[in-house]
Amino acid sequence: MNLRERVEQALDTIRPYLETDGGNVSVEEITADNVVKLKLLGACANCSMSIMTFKAGLEQAIKKAVPEIVSVEAINITDMDDPNATTPGL
Repeated sequence: MNLRERVEQALDTIRPYLETDGGNVSVEEITADNVVKLKLLGACANCSMSIMTFKAGLEQAIKKAVPEIVSVEAINITDMDDPNATTPGL
């Protein structure tokens, strides 16, 4: 099983919970230096809890299942520590 398949398999353990709330996630890229770039989809893309979902759920599931992954990034959410961050929907 290649690296992408293993990442997808890890995400499949989280997807049912995302789908229950009308969301999902897609793997956009795995870089040469083993950084996974994810895109949050549906309700996850504009949920105010998306950073927590990302850090506590997606990132941890991937790193636990695929230890070679050095970092996981969401390409469509803003870091909550960013001074320019806004709460979606407000």
